[in-house]
Amino acid sequence: MREALEAAGVDANLHVMSDGEKAVTFIDEADEDGATLRPCLVLLDLNLPKKPGIEVLRHLRRSRNCANSLVLVVSSSDSERDRMETASMGANGYFRKPSGYEAYIKIGEVVKGLLLGLSSAPPVTGTERE
Repeated sequence: MREALEAAGVDANLHVMSDGEKAVTFIDEADEDGATLRPCLVLLDLNLPKKPGIEVLRHLRRSRNCANSLVLVVSSSDSERDRMETASMGANGYFRKPSGYEAYIKIGEVVKGLLLGLSSAPPVTGTERE
């Protein structure tokens, strides 16, 4: 995924968590220091070691500083149940994990478009997404 994002021209500060517990710890640290660590976009696999992605998504949506982060699920699961459950929990998109590099590049292009949209959006105040 990192290579696909680079190939798509995504210039972002990328933090990769190797398991669900580390992802939850990152979210908790963002709640302690939201201005520094708050992710604007999360690419989330549902099949993470130590803590499933669905639990990470639940934790993220309950977070004080990360609840409004965009979430794209990128999973090997093609289950309609997984798609519906993640959508009901506030995931902004769902992609079946591709088998080829070109399909990853397409996801990278989607991510690039989302990030460009975020950077060109007018600033907001209060409790709305910043």
